[in-house]
Amino acid sequence: MPELHPIALSANRPRHFYRGGANISRFRGIASPDDHRPEDWVGSATSRFGSPDVGPTILPDGRSLPAAIAADPARWLGPAHLARWGPTPAVLVKLLDASQRLPVHCHPDRGFARAHLDSAFGKTEAWLVVDVPEGGEGRVFLGFQEDVSETRLRGWVGAQDRTALLEATHQVTVRPGDAVLVPAGLPHAVDAGVFLVELQEPTDFSVLVEWAGFLPGDEEDAHLLLGWDTALRCVDRRAWSPGQISRLMRRPAELPETKPGIRRVLPESADPYFRAELAGAGAELAESFAVLIVLDGEGELEHVGGRTLPLSAGQTVLVPHDAGPATIHGDVSVLRCLPPSPDTPAGGGE
Repeated sequence: MPELHPIALSANRPRHFYRGGANISRFRGIASPDDHRPEDWVGSATSRFGSPDVGPTILPDGRSLPAAIAADPARWLGPAHLARWGPTPAVLVKLLDASQRLPVHCHPDRGFARAHLDSAFGKTEAWLVVDVPEGGEGRVFLGFQEDVSETRLRGWVGAQDRTALLEATHQVTVRPGDAVLVPAGLPHAVDAGVFLVELQEPTDFSVLVEWAGFLPGDEEDAHLLLGWDTALRCVDRRAWSPGQISRLMRRPAELPETKPGIRRVLPESADPYFRAELAGAGAELAESFAVLIVLDGEGELEHVGGRTLPLSAGQTVLVPHDAGPATIHGDVSVLRCLPPSPDTPAGGGE
């Protein structure tokens, strides 16, 4: 049985309905085939909604990642993960770079996904801001400032009143290094020029309450083919206070060191969905399925048997569980993206 080792990945950039991708191209040092490649799906076993062949990572040996995992799930994912989550990584990592503001949208939670989309996963997500437009600040839009009735929301969606939708949300300034947790159901948008790493549950479920001018066709894809009466039930219409919004965010100085060379990026409330840590020189990484994004610098990943994999800014790496523990060497900053905790109780993470 062949050994499993960390794998340096090439870009995986499906064409999308919105424009962007220049920052991804610069970050990774590659060309873009067109200006509608705003996402790089890294170490992906997830398919685009309605397009099963679009989205999964193709490994250097020519297999898709889902096929490789299906052939040997325990070695790829680890026994504890497999027992809790089944033969899926249970996380999707993306580089995301929009050159236009994203529409106001939200994602269903697990309860809604089970009831209406035949999925055990919804789409809670989180962002680590990599870069922002010139001037040093970017904007994101998170949650409604006041309670919004079902009738009022339906009216905004029917009229495609983007001004009302945006003005109803909290506008939040973000800078490089900021981390943001976005619970399922929370209406949100990202302004043009904000380049980020996104961790999310492994689905492609989005309800676009603002779709006019974004989707190339009609509104069918905006409501996941469910119809608005059903789709809008997944929207969190509650008022979120500024304090509640601020608790979704962590600034770089607020990231706690959990082990030498390792800082925790997201709050513990994210653990049922995914985990993330920033790792630098000397960081010792326990064995786990993981996706690595090299944010800055150069170094190497030392793994089983003293083998090493060079690391440099813009690189992405897929680490199977059976690659074993590893150590980071060099002047390098790595975002380590991990699956949800296997200790999450059954039914947890709603």
